[in-house]
Amino acid sequence: MAKINGLMDIGKRGMAVSQAALQTASHNISNKSTEGYTRQRLETSTSLPVDEGRFRQGMGTQISGINRINNPWLEKQLEREGSQFAYLEGQTQALGRLENALNEQSVKGLNASISEFFGAFRELANNPESALPRTQVREAALSLIQTFKDAQRQFSDVSTDLNKSIEASVGDANILAKEIADLNNKIRDTENSGNGPANDERDRRDLLVKKLSEKMDISYAEDPQSGMLNITAGNTGLLVAGTSTGKISTSINEKGHIVIYNELSQGGSRFDITEQFRKGTIGGALAMRDGQLSKMSSQLEDLAYNIASNVNQAHAEGYDRYNQTGVQFFELPQDGSFSIENFKINDSVQQDVGKIAAAARPGAAGDNTVANVIQGLQFQPLMEDGKYSFDDFYNSKVGEIGLLTQRATSALESQKSTLDQLKNVRESVSGVSLDEEAAKMIEYQKSYEASARMIKVADEMFDTILNLKRL
Repeated sequence: MAKINGLMDIGKRGMAVSQAALQTASHNISNKSTEGYTRQRLETSTSLPVDEGRFRQGMGTQISGINRINNPWLEKQLEREGSQFAYLEGQTQALGRLENALNEQSVKGLNASISEFFGAFRELANNPESALPRTQVREAALSLIQTFKDAQRQFSDVSTDLNKSIEASVGDANILAKEIADLNNKIRDTENSGNGPANDERDRRDLLVKKLSEKMDISYAEDPQSGMLNITAGNTGLLVAGTSTGKISTSINEKGHIVIYNELSQGGSRFDITEQFRKGTIGGALAMRDGQLSKMSSQLEDLAYNIASNVNQAHAEGYDRYNQTGVQFFELPQDGSFSIENFKINDSVQQDVGKIAAAARPGAAGDNTVANVIQGLQFQPLMEDGKYSFDDFYNSKVGEIGLLTQRATSALESQKSTLDQLKNVRESVSGVSLDEEAAKMIEYQKSYEASARMIKVADEMFDTILNLKRL
């Protein structure tokens, strides 16, 4: 009789295992397109056997757990490469905008304005007695100043967008950190209650960690006892500690740049951790804003200042149409605090083109010496300690931006290929195959039917024994 009961128990457990396996396969199929989902598999083990005389009798199977099929090292590599991809993507976009700001092919750029400005002085040298070339000089100067300001404004727009990107990414990181802390709590409660691993919660947490690493540099470690994840932003910014979260915040410094702080407590001390970010969207934006963009903006101001100061020096040594000593053609501050925003021509020149000097001597109506000197400045090596002329200097910077953009685009494409390859590998390991799951469902269905048949056989054996007693 005991053996018949055991047979029914084996069948019952077999049906329970097959039902759980079918439910796991259905769960996999329904989450085929869920971002970050990891395929799950029912793990089984043999039930404890029983002793029957000199033999040990097997008692079927039992569920030992439902586990995720994933490779932690592959997940870590995906997180790292995804962070690098976000870094390169941000830099490539910013460099593309800089390249558009310096585009000399589709629009009238700074190079053309510089040539027109010195070309106007060339025309003045050809006809120094006329007022028309002087008017052309003034208009060319105004156009040059406006082109400088347009380029600087576009640089400022790129810087503003980068600042907004940093601010938005920091806000997103705080939201992700809060959800990760909540998932830590759920994972701890679920797994400590003895209900097995919190597979779905862990999938979601792994996905959020990847998204967080796309925003910034992070380091993290899992507590082996509680299963909770602790995350640090940069080197010292505590972001997640078990079920609690730290906070990183932003503010604007005196240069108008976003600075990132780690707040130790609400309204308490905070520390500048901006320099700790070198990866992700934030790292790319910071590297671009404080690196190439800042450098290019400074070089643009150097170019404008050198043109203005050299023209002023030559112009002040000449004489205008009224036989008066030449004034400063451009207004430059005496304290050296030059900025393109305040770049303008002298008010007296603006109001009266006769103040533009062309002669080297008073009373010499046809003298064009100073005009010739000024127009010749265009081709003299006056930039970077005599290395470049104005044209060569600007062209070298345009070429440098173009080369950097090309390299960044190539690096981005290569990184995308690497990331896609890793995603394909992950999909082969942890992804859901509909064909495979459908085949397993048929297998589990047959197994369920066989276990049910086993119970039916045991029931028939009971009936046989009972009928024997009636006889």
